[in-house]
Amino acid sequence: MTPDRLRAFCLSFNAAEEDFPFNPDISVFKVLGKMFALSWMDAKPLKVNLKCDPDDAVRLRGEHEGLIAPGYHMNKRHWNTVTVDGDLPERLVRELIEDSYDLVVAGLPRAERLRLDRP
Repeated sequence: MTPDRLRAFCLSFNAAEEDFPFNPDISVFKVLGKMFALSWMDAKPLKVNLKCDPDDAVRLRGEHEGLIAPGYHMNKRHWNTVTVDGDLPERLVRELIEDSYDLVVAGLPRAERLRLDRP
């Protein structure tokens, strides 16, 4: 996955937006103000921090050692750092991004979740 494809996929979700709260080199993707992905888009290899269910996070790290690691500068129980231009199938990377978005949306107040469901 390229940086452009990563950005486009993250922005394809309902109400998703890109922000640069830390510096212009770090893309933060948010839904209604809550972060679901963070990436240094110019880094080689390209990596993205994604929210993850704690049990799944541990399992994924074991299954994809060296490609999925505890979240860099994040709560390591709830976040993974995923190498997206490595040997992981793009389908899996997309699923992990979608799961991160869904976890963040699930944590939003009910009124905001309902607002996302409206066309």
